[in-house]
Amino acid sequence: AMPVETEFKVEKLQKPRTIFENKDLIVVDKPPFMTSDEVELAVGATLVHRLDKDTSGVLALAKNEDTLKAAIDAFKKREVYKEYVAIVQGVVAEGGIVDVPLLIKKGTNAKATVDKKFGKNAKTIYEPLEMMAKKTKLKVVIETGRTHQIRAHMKYIGHILFNDARYGGNDILKGTTFSKYKQFVQNCFAICPRQALHAKTLGFVHPSTGQEMFFDTDMPDDMTQLINKWRTYVNNKEL
Repeated sequence: AMPVETEFKVEKLQKPRTIFENKDLIVVDKPPFMTSDEVELAVGATLVHRLDKDTSGVLALAKNEDTLKAAIDAFKKREVYKEYVAIVQGVVAEGGIVDVPLLIKKGTNAKATVDKKFGKNAKTIYEPLEMMAKKTKLKVVIETGRTHQIRAHMKYIGHILFNDARYGGNDILKGTTFSKYKQFVQNCFAICPRQALHAKTLGFVHPSTGQEMFFDTDMPDDMTQLINKWRTYVNNKEL
């Protein structure tokens, strides 16, 4: 029997919004600050892939063994389309590809680091969608699915995800002297208290029907508000 504590936890869990469901699959829009394991508990199906706790967006779960095997296989063979929206620090004027291997440094504060000798190959394609003063909203497509891939690759090219504390994205106040601007940035951190990363679109061929499926989600409120705040800042330039 399940321990009472766990049963209680499942009831308390916020259920992520269902985007799609049939007899084989359930696809949800994971809210930020919820672990993938919590989604699994709340939904009652098995994770096909994972998202970091603070990353929001599309997450697919399988309702039976056959679907699970086929879906995991599709992810392994990279037959899955994964598109994210990220807000990064600095101005990214043009798109590019980061193709450098990543290695996970284990531990309580596990991190992915670029390691050309022992790392697993990882490929990230990015293009700017909007530039806002010292920030850029990016479209990011990943061809591999390494842990923290986008977070580590963005750091590698010098554009850390906004408020990504683990990768140094909350350190932008160093050397800033304008107290008004400092306050503005602190307000931005408060609006989006996590790395600004959202898994927007997931596309794959349905294992049993062979049908091509695309699941799309809107950007969550915290990232939308963050962008609006930066747009206002750019337009007013009063700070």
